[in-house]
Amino acid sequence: MRREASILHLDLDAFFAAVEQRDKPSLRGRPVVVGGVGGRGVVATASYEARAHGARSAMSTAEARRRCPPGTAFLGGRFAAYRRTSDVVMGLLRELSPLVEPVSIDEAYVDLAAVDLPSGPGSDLSVDGVTALARALKVRIAGATGGVTGSVGVGSSKLMAKIASDLDKPDGLVVVPPGSELDVLHPLPVTRLGGVGPATAERLRQVGVTTVADLAAKSLPDLVALVGRAHGAGLYALARAEDDRPVVAEREAKSISQEETFARDLTDLAVLGREIDSMAGRVAGRLRAAALSGRTVTVKMRRYDFTTITRSQTLPQPTDDPRVVAAVSRRLLAEAGTGGGLRLLGVGVSGLSPYTQGDLFAADDEPVVDVPVSPELPEELAEPQAEARWWPGQDVRHDELGPGWVWGRGLGRVTVRFEGPLTPPGPVRTLASGDPALHPAGPPEWRVSGPAPATPGR
Repeated sequence: MRREASILHLDLDAFFAAVEQRDKPSLRGRPVVVGGVGGRGVVATASYEARAHGARSAMSTAEARRRCPPGTAFLGGRFAAYRRTSDVVMGLLRELSPLVEPVSIDEAYVDLAAVDLPSGPGSDLSVDGVTALARALKVRIAGATGGVTGSVGVGSSKLMAKIASDLDKPDGLVVVPPGSELDVLHPLPVTRLGGVGPATAERLRQVGVTTVADLAAKSLPDLVALVGRAHGAGLYALARAEDDRPVVAEREAKSISQEETFARDLTDLAVLGREIDSMAGRVAGRLRAAALSGRTVTVKMRRYDFTTITRSQTLPQPTDDPRVVAAVSRRLLAEAGTGGGLRLLGVGVSGLSPYTQGDLFAADDEPVVDVPVSPELPEELAEPQAEARWWPGQDVRHDELGPGWVWGRGLGRVTVRFEGPLTPPGPVRTLASGDPALHPAGPPEWRVSGPAPATPGR
């Protein structure tokens, strides 16, 4: 932990949905869900308007549809648009410091102390100085991205910076002054600490630990006995705001994994299967957040006698689908067996590569956009029948009508809303899905060409 609040954490707010609302003016202020558009799909991001109705990341699309009101837009992902916006933001962060650690496409740490020039933007590391810098950064991000907002936290460690960025979302700014870390940390639910997933949280709850303060009251031997040596030591340190992890520029993940140590040895495949489902969901969520997919699924098993074995399977193509990861992991576990009981179980994905649109954003035989049907579109066209060439939210261009996006499809028709980030809400037209004048297009420009606004005071 540092003497100054010199680590900044940026988390872009509901990022995928925010980009969709920026590029589609008719969706601004309305619930938007981005992810799998069919009954087997998974939510990648929900806008804050959709979150108000209970939609959230990693929820099934079917459940999100049940919770959200009519008029909610369910869109497939446009990764090129998200990557382009992310690159702009990461470029702004690198103007602050040479040490920027992207955690995912919409999240990064910045070391404000790693500035070469004494007069650089991070040279004033007082609370007032870093607050002014963070406020100016937020203005620049909104200006350079066409209105996408981010929540910023600044603290004396990565732990405190990340905690701070989550305290006042969306569009928040929280600086934790050095010396006040425990005052901020201890009242929070213990689930706010990294590494406290559902299984660990339940184990802690059973011994009366629900807040970070409760966790800090436990001794190191108690935590080691409860969750294992490494995990227990880590939680013991975090509960005391002890975190000396450096900001590492351009780190490259080789694998993403999750594991749980059990309070007692487990042999029941049904119970272990539920643990696998939970871990697969978290691994897949981290893959999606990092814009990665992987080909090799690995299950790690530590037996009652502390022997550790792993089983792996390489898939024909990369995936970030939690159902695929869980299904493969369950099969690997069943083949390995649980004789004598398992003390630890882990699920991991390796062979990582940049995200390619797959099952998460794939369509199936469900209606594709839950918005009112166009006046030109007969009601029966809302019935399921996917058109393989078009998907909801997709950028398109018509030779005569100009740019727009796919609003709905089915029964040989595609409905397009002709609008863009720099236009007012546009008209809706229904066309034949094979219309030779309609073409897939790249992401639209969200601002008139020109430099990003200068940082105030620089």
